[in-house]
Order: sequence, then C-alpha cells, then structure tokens
Amino acid sequence: MSLKAKTITGFFWSLSQQFGVQITSIVVTVFLARILEPSDFGLIGMLAVFMALGNSLIDAGMTSSLIRTKDADQRDYSTVFFINLIVGILVYAIMVACSGFISQFFDQPELEHIVKIYCLTFVIYPFSAVQRTRLVKMMDFKTEMKITIPSTLLGGITGLVLAFQGYGVWSLVAMNLLQNLLLSIQFWIYSKWRPSLLLDWSLFKKHFDYGAKLTLAGIINSVFSNIYHLVIGKYYPLAQLGYYTKADSLKQIPVKNISTTLSKVTFPLFSEIQDDDARLKVAYKRIMQQVLFWLTPVMALSAVLAEPLFRIVLTEKWLPAVPYFQILCFIGLMFPVHSYNLNILKVKGRSDLFLKLEIIKKSLTLIGIVLALPYGIFALLWTQVILNLVAFGINSFYSGRFIDYHVFKQIQDIFPIFFVGALSALGSWLLMDWVQNIPFLDWIHLIGGGLIGMIIYFLIMWGAKSEPFIDFRRIILKR
Repeated sequence: MSLKAKTITGFFWSLSQQFGVQITSIVVTVFLARILEPSDFGLIGMLAVFMALGNSLIDAGMTSSLIRTKDADQRDYSTVFFINLIVGILVYAIMVACSGFISQFFDQPELEHIVKIYCLTFVIYPFSAVQRTRLVKMMDFKTEMKITIPSTLLGGITGLVLAFQGYGVWSLVAMNLLQNLLLSIQFWIYSKWRPSLLLDWSLFKKHFDYGAKLTLAGIINSVFSNIYHLVIGKYYPLAQLGYYTKADSLKQIPVKNISTTLSKVTFPLFSEIQDDDARLKVAYKRIMQQVLFWLTPVMALSAVLAEPLFRIVLTEKWLPAVPYFQILCFIGLMFPVHSYNLNILKVKGRSDLFLKLEIIKKSLTLIGIVLALPYGIFALLWTQVILNLVAFGINSFYSGRFIDYHVFKQIQDIFPIFFVGALSALGSWLLMDWVQNIPFLDWIHLIGGGLIGMIIYFLIMWGAKSEPFIDFRRIILKR
C-alpha cells in the first residue's frame, strides 16, 4: 500500500475510533453531569496535573523514538516495555507516598484515598504502551478502534451504575480505572507482539537519548497545561474547578475527534518522509489546513451556541461553566497548529530544540499566571488565550525554518479559514438574536443556529474554492 493510501486509510479508521469513543464518552458524561455535582468533577480535576506528569515520566519519550526508528526490532520493543513497566511502578509508589501531602495542599481529606486508587492506572498503562505504539507505527487504527470503543462503553456503564447508587466521585474513579484495565487487556490480546525477557542497555540509551529531552519537555508541558487546574483548585472554590474541568473536557471533544486523529496519523507519516523537506512541507500544509477546515466552524459555533447547549445537555446547574467554555474554544482552535509544528521538530530529531522552546513558553506561562491571578479566574483564562497565540508564533518560527514554511506564510494559509469561521458564527448569533420568546427556544437556537452557521461556512468555502475544500473533495471523497 502506498504512503498516501496508508495515510488516508489510517485517517479513516483513526477518525472512526475517535468518534466512537467520543460519542460514548459524551453520552456517559451527560448522564454523569446530571447526577453528580460540580465538586465531584472538581476533585478529579485536582489530580489532572499529577496524572499528566506521571504519564510523561512513564513514557519517557521512548514510544515516540520507536515510531521514528525505521528498523526497530524485538530488542527495541522489549527494552522499552520493561523500562516503562519499572518506571510506572515507581511513579505509582511516589504518588501513594505523596497522597497525604496532595490532600493537605488542596485541603480535601478525601483526596488521599482517591489518589491511591485513581493512580493505579500508572501500573496498568505500561502493559499495553508498546502494543499501542506498534499499532500506531503500522497505522493499524482499525484494530485500535475495536479495542477502545468497548473499553470506553463498559467503563462508562460501570461509572453510571455507581453514580446512580450514590457513590459520587468514586464513580468517576472506578470508570477511569476499569477503562484503562480493559484497554490493556485487549491490547495484549489483539496484539501479536509479546515482550522477550531482555533489556538492552545500549538500545535503552539510544531511545532515552532521543526521548529524554522530549520527556523533560513533556513534563514541563504536562505541568503547565494542567497548572490552571492546580491554581483554580488551590485559590478558588471547589465548584469553580468543577465548572472549569467540565468546560475544558467539552472543549476537548471536537479537538480530540479531529486534531488528535490526524496527529496520530501525521507523526508516523512525517517520520516516513523526514528526509524530504519538500514533501514534508506539502504534507504539513495540507494536513494543517484540512484539520482547521473542519475544526474551526465546530469551535466557533460551539462558542456562540454554548448557553442553549449547556442548558439542554447538562441542565442549568452547569450554566456558570458557559463563559469558561466560550473562552477555552479559542484555545482549542490553536491546539492542532501547535501539535503539527512540534511534530516537525520531533521527526527532525531536534528534541533539544523542542525542550528549549517548552522552557521558554512555560516561563511565559508562569509569568502570565502570576500577573493574572489577583484579577480572578477570567483574567487567568484570557491570559491563557494570549499565551497560546504567543506559543504559535514561537513554534511555527522554528519548525518553519526546517521545511521553508515560515510563520507569516502559515498565517496567510490559515487566516481565511478563521475569518470564514467568524462569519459563520456571526450568522448564527444574528439568528439567535432575532428569534426570541417562542416555545422550545433553546432547541431552535441550537439546531437552527448550528445549521445556519454551517451553511454559511461551507457556501463561502465552496464559492471561494478554498484549498482545503478542494483537497477534501479531490482526495478524501474520491478515495
């Protein structure tokens, strides 16, 4: 199968997996949000930074090294498997030892017991990390779909049953733990690969040398990507963290479905053509435009229609989360651009530059948080938006130098998509402003506004003969 065909097929199955998982998660989340209180989600939100930090330590960037290594063999895979397992056990032991300090920091005694159970995923994950990596490397996302959807469904059903029976936050703990356990078991069953009892230190050094800087960058990114959970949980009421956590998780639904799907496909794709800068530039540009072509109207219309969406789906008790969600939608738009720019650095082997940029960006984040904290949670959120724009400039400046695709050219290619997305959002808002005081108003706003916005968006894109629209029609539909 050609690289182009592998990429398109991989995209299809990866997108199917993401949509299947997310549809299941959305249904489960809606029911859980209706049953549980914002404070229950706030307690789990307090652990976000620790979970992200632990996962970065366990992976150590070595699975990315496996994907990038064209001649990886049994010794490579087995070495990474056992290193991941050893680190996973150590990370869990550290979290158990620190559980009391974490609960004291947030002044939430229940957190001590939650940490000890919730963090068992650090021990479970390494048993399937290499199996997952092999599937990604082969772009076998069809098998991954068969594994993830049943695991998400069974874990979600368990969480709902426990929530109905009054277990509160523990229903979220049980759901997460069971989903991860089922994932590992199925990856082990479906994968034809088994580790050999060997650990090659020379291969460990090779993968660690590449992954160490990515790991340190990942740790920095994990801490600062979730630092808002930490700050809000420490300095604001628990319910506010619950609102922020729910708004952030809903923002991630379209982002994960579209951009994460392509991110999983693009890294092995970019790795295949890492030595051909001309092809790499063309692939990067077309993929970035394609993902923003679909993500932009979804995020723009979600921000405009947030209030009826929250009222219908989550009930009025979650309405305080609406302004959080609207601001976070701006951040969601920038995620794929960051991801693909950084993938260029990774496939070029410049993990040193990757780390350097993370240190610069996170230093700016820390300064922004310190300056915004006295002015309340909305100042923190808008600071996050500004810092994301600055991060785009930094990432694209450096990655663009490797493939002759500089920051201003990137802006030139993506600005029309954002502009048309803004026009579609304006059309949707005007409809909402015009239609008032009639029965089923929220449903009319949500469905009518969404349809009007999408029609405006695609008509303008079709009339303007935009590049991503032509690419989709010529490549995807033809395929």
